[in-house]
Amino acid sequence: MNKSIITIVGFATMMFCFQTAIAQEFKGLDKSPMDATAFPSSYKESNKLVKVTYSRPQLNGRSLADLAPNGKVWRTGANEAAEITFYVDMKLGNKTVKAGTYILYTIPGDKEWTVIINKDINVWGSYSYDESKDVARTTVPLKEGKESLEAFSMAFEEATDGVHLHLGWGTMRLAVPFKK
Repeated sequence: MNKSIITIVGFATMMFCFQTAIAQEFKGLDKSPMDATAFPSSYKESNKLVKVTYSRPQLNGRSLADLAPNGKVWRTGANEAAEITFYVDMKLGNKTVKAGTYILYTIPGDKEWTVIINKDINVWGSYSYDESKDVARTTVPLKEGKESLEAFSMAFEEATDGVHLHLGWGTMRLAVPFKK
């Protein structure tokens, strides 16, 4: 009888330990969830020209100027710096950007923002930004939207000579022209 109890207790302990060993702890939702936008935007179209992967910070009562200060390089989102992948060669300003994956940085301003394509990848924030690795940069006029966006957002729109990447947060709106 004693041997049976020991066997049962041993078996129960082993099962408990086994269950604990395979249990996975999952984190809750990120406060700045990762998102992606691509062109063409239809999921039915697999032949993309460009795609951006970024995290979407929320204003949560804070000002855009505090989260993306004027005159300072910004990661264009939250967490990791935004990555932009070109599947074909495209132009930003007067510079050709070869097909590949890059970081999309911005420098906010009062009337215009500077948009930067940088060849670093796998970068957290903009702390290690290195201007010598810039591939292209241009300035884009700042516009004001009628509605305020709580979450930072990006979306592509077809243009006659390529695509425009729209950025919006609060009432800030930008349209970044990429040409084929």
